[in-house]
Amino acid sequence: QVQLVESGGGLVQAGGSLRLSCAASGTIFSIDTVGWYRQAPGKQRELVATISSGGRTNYADSVKGRFTISRDNAKNTLTLQMNSLQPEDTAVYYCNLVAFTSRNTYWGRGTQVTVSS
Repeated sequence: QVQLVESGGGLVQAGGSLRLSCAASGTIFSIDTVGWYRQAPGKQRELVATISSGGRTNYADSVKGRFTISRDNAKNTLTLQMNSLQPEDTAVYYCNLVAFTSRNTYWGRGTQVTVSS
């Protein structure tokens, strides 16, 4: 059973930084595509960034140059380094995994990020 557990959210002032982590289990993490999505109050869930098994990254325009996604296949861990945070980055951030073997999609429970102005 695939499990994704996020950590690292919190409250930060505008201009600050946070680092989110996602620990994956129950899957061959190194061959899966993984990413981060976020959902702000009253809005739809949106893509933040993804990283393929080969390390190719994709970012939403709103976070390019500020956020960095990375993965550690040896530790089955996905990370999102968020710099220059703005109030509009406030949302619940979800870890996402698309399993290579089954093509099933999995979600973590989310971690709250709040940026104060």
